[in-house]
Amino acid sequence: MKESMKPLPKFTIGMGDRFGAEGEAQLAAIISARAEGIDIHPVWNKSNREHGIVGTEPQSLREEADAAVRTAGFSAPYFVDADHITLATADRFVACSDFFTLDVADFVGKPADAADLAAFIERHRKYIGALPVEGGGLVLEEGEMESAAAKFLLAIREAGAIYRRIASLKGREAFATEVSIDETDMAQSPGELFCILAMIAQEGIPAQTVAPKFTGRFNKGVDYVGDLKQFEREFDQDLQVIRLAVKEFGLPTSLKLSVHSGSDKFSLYPIIRRLTQEHQCGLHLKTAGTTWLEEVIGLAEAGGAGLQLAQEIYCDSFAHRDELVAPYRTVVDIRPEKLPLPETVFKWDSATFVSSLRHDPGNLGYNKDLRQLLHVGFKVAAKRGSEFLDALQSHRETIARNVTTNLLDRHIRPVFGRRG
Repeated sequence: MKESMKPLPKFTIGMGDRFGAEGEAQLAAIISARAEGIDIHPVWNKSNREHGIVGTEPQSLREEADAAVRTAGFSAPYFVDADHITLATADRFVACSDFFTLDVADFVGKPADAADLAAFIERHRKYIGALPVEGGGLVLEEGEMESAAAKFLLAIREAGAIYRRIASLKGREAFATEVSIDETDMAQSPGELFCILAMIAQEGIPAQTVAPKFTGRFNKGVDYVGDLKQFEREFDQDLQVIRLAVKEFGLPTSLKLSVHSGSDKFSLYPIIRRLTQEHQCGLHLKTAGTTWLEEVIGLAEAGGAGLQLAQEIYCDSFAHRDELVAPYRTVVDIRPEKLPLPETVFKWDSATFVSSLRHDPGNLGYNKDLRQLLHVGFKVAAKRGSEFLDALQSHRETIARNVTTNLLDRHIRPVFGRRG
């Protein structure tokens, strides 16, 4: 594939910032990591849905990122991601983004034209059987290829349409592309991922990251739930499949896996770090949402009016939990009986609130149900408008410290550090 594109560095981290106040604190974590020899690059990301909820425009994220970089004198490459965009929403991000995450979830499972399906299978029939991956042991069955084509061919056609729309407006060399297929009901097998990459190449998309749905549960803001051995085996095979697809289909040599909802998957971090090191390959990790939680932690830690606001946000979230959870039902598992009652939370001191919310599995006070509810509860804070935004500035030092520490100590160092 001879396609122009904006090249991505080997290691990138997606940093969500719901309210656009933490760009400098996030970049401080990147700068500290780079000073330790971790060659990681920031990608600020925000979806169309988030902009709608918070009431911001895509340009605001570009301005936040540029301002943080300018203030810090940061000179390494950085990116602004139009996260989870569709053909209907792409245009409003074109001027201000240089990384586009193409979301085709609405088209997964919808069948393509029968002739197109047959043509794809015939064109790639030679791959049915044992795939020539390092170490062997990966077999692509004919039925698996047929199933993958039926589920994903039309969706990847849509991804091609989105890519070409952006390229026509922006120019091919001005952005990097990710294809997201993680927001689906079923995980993709390594064999299915190989077929999807064949479709991406067929569409002429110079994808540099691909976000499959991995086995197990990737719930928002909490640890992985699933079989670690199975994840390790499939992640290893996914990395091998990417290397093979680059060779066979001419996809960009910078192509790498993207782990969506990857924040706080602490039990997976050693596996991901070891395997990416063994394969000498890149990685994109998205940590969207946890920055907002660190803001709430910072407010609670500050005490006084900050703690009261954090308590009120939780209680409002509790009252509207069904509405807040509805768009995220596939990525949260909240047990209502484990949520503390509002009258209880209003009696908490700072330490109790912070212990409940901060993701520290060794802390007996940690409550993963409360954490998941607040993760999706940023809409409650958004409705408070200037009251919440002013509080972020009033307690800037405490909040910024939590944002930086969380990103550096709990995500960057465990995933990207300690490499030979």
